[in-house]
Amino acid sequence: MAGLRQLLRAGPVARSCVQLRSTALEHTVAGTAPRGKGGICFDLSDEQKEIQQLARKFAREEVLPKAAELDRTMEYPWELIKKSWELGLMNAHIPADIGGMGLGTFEGCLITEEIAYACSGVQTAMESTNLGQIPVILAGNAEQKKKYLGRLLEEPLICAYGVTEPGAGSDVSGVRTRAVRKGDEYVINGQKMWITNGGVANWYFILARTSSDPACKAANAFTGFIVDADSPGLTKGRKEINMGQRCANTSGFTLEDVVVPKENVLIGEGAGFKIAMGAFDCTRPPVAAGAVGICQRALDEATKYALERKTFGTHIANHQAISFILAEIAMEMELGRLAWMRAAWEVDQGRRNTYYASIAKGFAADAANRAASNAVQVFGGNGFNTEYPVEKLMRDAKIYQIYEGTAQIQRLIIAREHISQAKMGLL
Repeated sequence: MAGLRQLLRAGPVARSCVQLRSTALEHTVAGTAPRGKGGICFDLSDEQKEIQQLARKFAREEVLPKAAELDRTMEYPWELIKKSWELGLMNAHIPADIGGMGLGTFEGCLITEEIAYACSGVQTAMESTNLGQIPVILAGNAEQKKKYLGRLLEEPLICAYGVTEPGAGSDVSGVRTRAVRKGDEYVINGQKMWITNGGVANWYFILARTSSDPACKAANAFTGFIVDADSPGLTKGRKEINMGQRCANTSGFTLEDVVVPKENVLIGEGAGFKIAMGAFDCTRPPVAAGAVGICQRALDEATKYALERKTFGTHIANHQAISFILAEIAMEMELGRLAWMRAAWEVDQGRRNTYYASIAKGFAADAANRAASNAVQVFGGNGFNTEYPVEKLMRDAKIYQIYEGTAQIQRLIIAREHISQAKMGLL
């Protein structure tokens, strides 16, 4: 199976595509917004089609056959992680100037949807290392990028996004982990919880409070750090046993007098909250794409079963009650796909996409849950049994309404953005 790097060496058109995408995040940080060229087009470019086909081939031939067993054993999919790394399906966003491919969010979403179709647990394991990378891509200096992003290019290692705590999930301002500066170093103490890839990461992006003023606003109270997983005083917790996506690793870790050099601070003191929240504009579209992958799988499995199963002398697909269920899944799947495409396209143009990212994430997550539940309904009693694939889809789908901002948080963001635009007369 040819890797992504080989596909992108096809010619000047491919290289220019990569070059354009690699500058998108820089535009986002700088606030410059290049205008898109041409009118609306729903066709993928030749390069994007190749990326999609590579991801689909890997997902269907390598991931899908192992999905049920990984769900049963709950083992981290290291073998698949290594193969996807070799194919270039991981770390695709790392900038070209340090050896990465510099692909955009849109191309990353194409990969994510295909992997989630086969197993969203594997998809989460792969995508969450991108979440850990994004703060460094957005805010890291040249030395930080070369050291930590370069490390991920040298061998199949994982990083993680360490923000959530036992008492601070959606309310990021409730983070209690503290970092105190002592000379040229910071000493960090605290506890992180529900960190995807937390138990297998080589390094973390960690958000910690650096302001001692309780009245200090969240926008200025926190600082972002890069912390090596083998730092003295950092202790990884046990793997959590979750309802779904069981092969993904979720765990907590504690930091007791963990010493971090000032060189590992992103931008500077007080910039952490903005960095942490800004990362979601880049990572919520892939979460939406993963949810759409579940929708597509649910539709395919339910349709196949409906064309095989007979009741009352005919295939159940011929019953209006079943055909309407399939139609509902199809509608929401297609709309979810359009939503992630818009959100990903916006950020790749260098524009702030908070509004579209939350719409995509919120809608697609809900759609995946309805699709999986409806697929189980089509299967009837068989759908409730572990011998059939749809019960896993139903368990796996739920987390999309929780991680990277709950379904309710997405609505809060959408309403806030909409009302803000209305007040400014931009609607």
